[in-house]
Amino acid sequence: SSARLERYLQLCAEHNIQVCMPTTPAQVFHMLRRQMIRPMRKPLVVMTPKSLLRHRLAVSSMNEFTEGKFQPVIGEIDEIDPLAVEHIVVCSGKVYYELLEARRARALHNVAIIRIEQLYPFPREQFDAVIDQYTQVKRLIWCQEEPQNQGAWDQIKHRFHTQFEKGRQLFYVGRPTSAAPAVGYYPVHVKQQETLIDEALTGRINPSMNRRTPLE
Repeated sequence: SSARLERYLQLCAEHNIQVCMPTTPAQVFHMLRRQMIRPMRKPLVVMTPKSLLRHRLAVSSMNEFTEGKFQPVIGEIDEIDPLAVEHIVVCSGKVYYELLEARRARALHNVAIIRIEQLYPFPREQFDAVIDQYTQVKRLIWCQEEPQNQGAWDQIKHRFHTQFEKGRQLFYVGRPTSAAPAVGYYPVHVKQQETLIDEALTGRINPSMNRRTPLE
C-alpha cells in the first residue's frame, strides 16, 4: 500500500523510464535479462508484491525460461471461446490471480482477463492485437485494488484511445477515491476486495465511479 505506483506513472513521459508489474517468475527473469542486454538501459521501476512469492498459480515452466521472452501484455490463458466473451477485464499485478481463481470457481466463460505487464512505455500494438481478437466486445473494464485516485487508473485510461475509436467503452472497477492507500481495517478490506472482484467478473458497474468523460 506504500509503493505509490501512481507517483511513478506521473513521471513517465518521452520514454524516460520503464514501469513493469510482472506476474510470473519467467516474466521477472526475461524483464531483467532484457534490461541487461539492451545497449541503452533506461531506469526500470518494478512493482512486485510479496504475496506472489509462494502463490500456487504464479509459476513458470522451464520452457518459459529457456525459450520465452518478456511479454508486455499477456492475453487469456484459459480455453475460452472469443465469441462467447461479453466483456474484457484488463488488470495489472496480483489482482489478476484473484480474478482468475474467482472466475474458475464460478465456471464463467463470458469474460476474458488480460494482464498488462508493462505499464510504461505502454505496449499499444501488443495490447490492441490482444483486444482485437474479441471483435464483438464493446466493454472493457479496468480492475485495480487501489483507490480510484491511486494506482494506475488515472494514467492508464488515456492509453485506450485506439479502442475508443473502435466503439468500445472503458469502465473502472476498484475501490472508491480515498485519502489513504489502505482502508486500515481488515474486515472492510476483505469486503471491498470481494466486491471489486465480483463487479469485474459480472460486469456490474458502479455509476458513481464511471461518469463518462469527453475522452471517451
